[in-house]
Formats: sequence, structure tokens, C-alpha cells
Amino acid sequence: MNIINKLTLRHLKKNKRRTMVTIIGVIISVAMVMAVATLGVSFLDLLKRQTIADNGEWHVQYKNVTSDQIKAIGKDENTKSLILSSDMGFAKLDGDEVTDKPYLFFKGYNEKGFEQFPIELSSGRLPKAANEVVVSDHLVKDTGINYEIGTEITVAIGNRMMEGEPDPLLQNYSVQRDEEGLLENLEVHSTETFTVVGTMERPSWEDPWAPGYTVINYIDQENLNQKVNVDAVVVVKDLNRSIFKQAEQLAQQNDIVGVGFNDELLRYYGITDNDNLHTTMYSLAGIIIAVIVIGSVSLIYNAFAISVSERARHLGMLSSVGATKKQKRNSVFFEGAVVGLISIPIGVLAGLVGIAITFMFINTFISGALGATEELKVVITPASVLIACLISSATIFVSTYMPARKASKVSAIDAIRQTQDIKLTGKGVKTSKLVRKIFGLEAEIGLKNVKRNKKRYYATLFSLVISIVLFLSVSFFTQNLSKSVEMSQDGIDFDIAVSEGSGDISTLESLVQLEGITEHSLHKSIQLTSLIDEEMFPPLLLEYIEKEGGALQDGKYPFYINFYGLSESSFQEYADKVGTDPAIYQDPNNPKAIIIDTISYQDYEASKFVETESIQTKPGDRIELLFTDYDTNETTTLSDLEIGALTDELLMGTRTASLGGLDVIVPMETFNSILNEGAASQVQSSLYLNTSDPTEMQETLEEVVPSSMYIYNAVESRERDQQMIMFLSVFTYGFIALISLISIANIFNTISTGISLRKREFAMLKSVGMTPKGFNKMINYESIFYGVNSLLIGLPISIGVMYLLYRSVNATFEYGFSLPWLDILFVIAAIFVIVSSAMLYSISKIKKENIIDGLKQENI
Repeated sequence: MNIINKLTLRHLKKNKRRTMVTIIGVIISVAMVMAVATLGVSFLDLLKRQTIADNGEWHVQYKNVTSDQIKAIGKDENTKSLILSSDMGFAKLDGDEVTDKPYLFFKGYNEKGFEQFPIELSSGRLPKAANEVVVSDHLVKDTGINYEIGTEITVAIGNRMMEGEPDPLLQNYSVQRDEEGLLENLEVHSTETFTVVGTMERPSWEDPWAPGYTVINYIDQENLNQKVNVDAVVVVKDLNRSIFKQAEQLAQQNDIVGVGFNDELLRYYGITDNDNLHTTMYSLAGIIIAVIVIGSVSLIYNAFAISVSERARHLGMLSSVGATKKQKRNSVFFEGAVVGLISIPIGVLAGLVGIAITFMFINTFISGALGATEELKVVITPASVLIACLISSATIFVSTYMPARKASKVSAIDAIRQTQDIKLTGKGVKTSKLVRKIFGLEAEIGLKNVKRNKKRYYATLFSLVISIVLFLSVSFFTQNLSKSVEMSQDGIDFDIAVSEGSGDISTLESLVQLEGITEHSLHKSIQLTSLIDEEMFPPLLLEYIEKEGGALQDGKYPFYINFYGLSESSFQEYADKVGTDPAIYQDPNNPKAIIIDTISYQDYEASKFVETESIQTKPGDRIELLFTDYDTNETTTLSDLEIGALTDELLMGTRTASLGGLDVIVPMETFNSILNEGAASQVQSSLYLNTSDPTEMQETLEEVVPSSMYIYNAVESRERDQQMIMFLSVFTYGFIALISLISIANIFNTISTGISLRKREFAMLKSVGMTPKGFNKMINYESIFYGVNSLLIGLPISIGVMYLLYRSVNATFEYGFSLPWLDILFVIAAIFVIVSSAMLYSISKIKKENIIDGLKQENI
């Protein structure tokens, strides 16, 4: 080791505090870069594992293959596993009364398929022969049809076909029907007999709207059913971008008609052609790392610039005895290398430990936040470690480059006289006369010092501004997420909703007897229209019609009608809330209705919620209900309905209509008698429940409700949204905390070193009569100047960023822009605390300095 490097090491040891601050700053920087890289790799790994858990592990699909083609695919050098799969077709389910799931859907696999695809047995075993099957256990729950193990079933299997359509309908297409019945028919291609050998849980790939209950059978490769198309699904050995070309070549060589790829899974491996996910993730990671690097460069550059300033006299002395420019420059690079060798390994380990602890915390609610069954695991790749090390090394190099150049240019005379750092003009440090008049001489001296040390001032200012902008932007974003969740849940006054698309309420009626229900509302609904006379228009609707120039039909405006029919008990309860006698609504021959005459809706142009009248009417007036069949475009008059009562009381589980709409409520018997056959086919049935235990109630409902019905747990949805916000907050606030640590370290480093370098100045001021009180006053004003200037820059930038965030969210959720005043007050207080603490800490180190020693100006 040469003499220059030895002197550099001695300098680092002598300035332990500054060296430690620099090392800690670099460690935090490296840890953050490592954490971001590891998070990206780990998150992609989670997506891979979740996709495999949901849909099985496979990469290439060769469609409609023969025995010879299967053998050729199996012999291919890039084939790791060969899975046979077939959609045999559908068979009508005798005895099934669930109108939107009238089929059994037969799907076959070979032994490898049972291993690679997520099939969860409930009882029995998997098929081992072509005449054996496993049935879904939700079949018996939905239909009561129980295929016990050992039962033989004979079925006619075929394809679902629509008239005029050449291709059959698949399992992901719901039953096609209209009010007259099915629009599809089953074209049978074979009759098969199977023995039931087991039951399984509902497969994850079977959608709720799927028309058939899944039945799994075995594919015998040696004896393929010639009437059934078989696909070869392959897991490849070597995953790379050439997979597409290799698969196409193999298909061409063996006359295979079609090739498909598992695009979702391949995308997570980064080998798909159209890769928006990777672009997004790499862009996000790049932005985060760029912010980290900017903050880190600020700290590390500052540290080395200060180091060069402190060593200026020594560098000048070395220059006077023959040290070359290269040797002086390399001494700074050597200092950076020493800091890097210590900091980078520690930073990499700290990043991995930090992200592991973070994963342990967020895995407790990742299922709710992301709907994932898999957990985040720390995945370490050589590439992510190398990236972290390279970025960190580049950060240190960039940070040391300018100080190194500066060191190489220090002349012996300037360095010994120490005139190279501060070159002043009267204009450069000129201050307003008002400063001295209002605040005193001490404030003027403090302001002049800020002006004459511009590099240190800007470095400190930059760190403060970065902290302000990051904290306010992320806290505003998190608050907006919370507000959006609240708005999406606004008006939801129920715990669980159960919906039935066919209008049949018999199953829903049986559910209201379940134990644990504290309140319920059961109703049917359909949207109709009504032509309303102009004298009934609310004022806001008149304004809207005049503004938009809407044409009236014979002086009438077409209102849309949310028409509800309530069960007997639900109507009785609702009528009691409204304050009207339910008995007067029970005559279907003279139908009467309750109308909600107060509506609340979002005015998107004005960005505000509006509460107003829906209609100007009174009990005894009548409205005409119309139904339009959009297939034939014919409009039919259904009923002339008398208004029995007006109310602002909402139905459980519903929201009011908007301007130009009406909510009309009648008993169920009246509802059924009013609708014609065409309207009845478009009715929706819903049951809204409040329960003592929503989670337990959902589990109970899932056991008794047919799988074709939709269950919505509003409480669980609300909790899931909150978990997502918590999930994001862990990362965002953790990121802010670490960047703020770098910034605070930078501030302390800059201010404390700047104070140390001003020993001679302070000694001179004391020698000409500045009292301790005046000295403290000067330092306090400097702190105020730093804080005020950083806030004057940081707050406007933060408000601009917050407004941009607001505009991006505003496309979905409409609400007024408001500043987070509590967060702003917190930031203002925190800035002054940080700056004052740094000043006080620095002053405490030199407070007991002797004036004579201070005038000597020996920094080391």
C-alpha cells in the first residue's frame, strides 16, 4: 500500500463520526436496492406458483393429436413431461332442476395430468382406466344427485352447438337461452359407461357460470377414443424465448394442426413476446431504484466532498512534496473503495434480512389482499445480488468522481491557505436591510453564512425537500386509497348478499331461516321505464333537460324505473319503517306502490354529491310502467300503478336511482302479477343479510347454496380492501422511512461537518464580542432559514404531485381535492426538529472550544 492510501486510511480513522455516517448511508442505500430487486424477483415467483396452483404447470399445448404424434412429442429432446388432456364433451344431467347448469362436463387426463393439474380428491381414488371417473362433490349439494363410489353411469356425450355456429360451445360459455327456452342443443357423438371411483373438490378452472359439473376420467394412451379430440400438453426442459419457434417447428414436422401456449405462466418467466407485466414491474423497480440512487448519491457525494475539503491542506502539502494529480485523485477513489468494501456486503445482507422480515409480516394478510393461496418467499438470484452490487458500486463511483477531480486540481498554495472552497463577492452574500432591522445582526450573519456556503446549503436543502415530497406524496396516496375504499363501500348496509339470476326465490326463501341472521331483505328486481308528465319533474331535471336539449315525448320524459318486489315479511318491515299501512298494498287488482322521492347521486361535472327530489308527486297519483323487449324493440304497458306513499327510506342492499330515475317498491304478489312473460325472464332475485358472524354465515351458505348462485360478503370485501391498503402501506412507508434515514444522515453529516469547518469563524465572532446568547441566536436563525426554504420549495412540489395523484384516482372516484393538513403540519414540525437537532448536536461538539485553538483552524 502506498503512502497516499495509508494517509487516506488514517484520515478515515481520525474522522470516525463522518466515516460511520457515510458507511451507514451506503449500507441503507445498498439494502434498499437489494430489497427492491429481491421483491421484484420474489413477487414474480409468487405469481408463478399461484398460477401453477390454480391452473397447473404446463408450457405448450399441441391440439388434436394422434398416437403417432404423441410419441413424436414425447421423444422431443425439450419435452420434460407429457400430459394428455381431452374435453370429451357434455352429457345431460337427468333429474337436475338447476336450469343454468344442466350438464355433466367430461374432461380426461393421463397419470402425468393428475400430477401436474390441481385436482383435490375428497374421497376414493383417481381413475386408472378409461372407464373410471371422479365426480365433483358440489354436484350432490346443488342437485341432490349422488353418484356414490362404485356406481355405474351410462351417458350420451356430445358437443353443445348453436344453430348457424360451426364451432361447439366450451365449458367457459354459460348456457345459451331466452324466455322461450334453450338456444343450444347437444349433438351426441358417443355413449359411454363409467364407474365412479372417487369424488373431488370443485376444480379451480370451473367458473361459477360454467354449464357443466366437471367429471374427470382417465386417458389411455395406448387405446385412444377416436371420437374424442386429445391434446398433448408439455412441460419443457429448457425455458427460453426459442420455445415458440421450437414448438411451431415440431408441430410442422409432425403435421399437428394447432399449437397453444400457457401465456400467463410464460409471462411470469419473462419469455412471452408481449410482456406488459415485466415492463411495468421493471419500470416501477427502475423508478424506485432511481430515487434511492439520487438520495444516496446526494449523501455519499456530500460525504466525500466534505472529506476533500477537510483534507485540502494535507492534499496541498502532499502536492508541494511531489504528489501528482493522479495520486490525489486516486486517494479519493481509494476512500470510496474502502467504504464500498465495508458497506456493500453488509448492505446486501441487511436488505435480504429486511425483506424477509417484511414478508413474514405481510404473509399474514396476503391471502386477503391479493386473493392468493401461496405465500411470498424470499427468492435470491445471482442476478439480483449482482445488480445490487453494481448499482451500489456505480453510486459510490459517481459520488466520488467530482470530489476526486476537485482533489486532483487543488494547488499547493490554495490548499495551504484554504481559499479554494469559498470565493465570495459582496453581491453574493448581500442581504436585505430588513433582516437586520427585524431579526438583528445575528440573523444577518446566519443568512450570509447560508449564502456563502451554497454547495452545502443546496445539499442540505435537497435532502430536506426529497423527504418532504416523498412523505406527503405517499401519505396522500394512501389516504386516497382509503377514501376510495370508503366510497366504494358507501351505502352498503348489509353483511352478505346472495343473488339468483333466474328470478326463482324458492332457495333464497329457505335461507332466511338460518341461525345467526339478525336482519334480512328478500326481493326481486327489474328495470322498467315510465313516461312522466312535465309537472312532476324535479327542478334539477328541468335544468338538465334545458341544458342538454333533451327532447320530450308528448311533454313527457322517459324515467327509468328500478322496480322491486319484496317478500311478505320484508315488505311488512319496510312499510313499518316508511310509516305506511302494508295492508293497503296487498290487492294485485288495484296495485299500489311505495316510491322513494329523495335521491342522492354523484354529479360528475360538479365533482360533488347531490341530494334532491326524484319526482314531484303525492299519494294517489298514478304512474304507468312500461317494458321494452330489446330483441324485438317492442314496448308493452304493464300496469297503471297508484302511489301509496312517498319516502326517503332506502331498501336494504340498494342505492337510490339517479336524476331521471325512480325506485318503486311493491309486495311480491303484486310484482309477479304485473310482469308479463318477457319481463319475467329478466328478473333478478336477491337476498341481503345482516348476521351475528359474517364469516361463519358465508361458510354455512356455501354448504347449502347451489354453486350457480353468487355470494358476496361485503364485510370480507371491506376487510380485503383494508388489507390491500395495509399491504401497500408496509412497502411505501418502509421506503419513505429508509429514504428519510438517508436524507437525515445527509443533513446531519452536512450541517455537523459544516459547523466543524467554521471553528475559526466562530472563534473570530467570539473574539470580537459575540455573546453565547447571540451565538445561539445566530445558529437558531440558520436553522430557521434551512427549514423555511426547504418548506417553500418542498410544499409546492408536494402539492403538485398530490394533485396529479388526485387526478389519476379522480378518473374512477369523484371527490373534491383537499390537502392533508395534519400531515403537512407534521412535516413542518419534523423539518425544524431535524435541522435544529443537527445544529444543536454540531454546536455541542465545539461549544467548549478555546478561542485561540479555534483561530488555529486545524480540522483534524
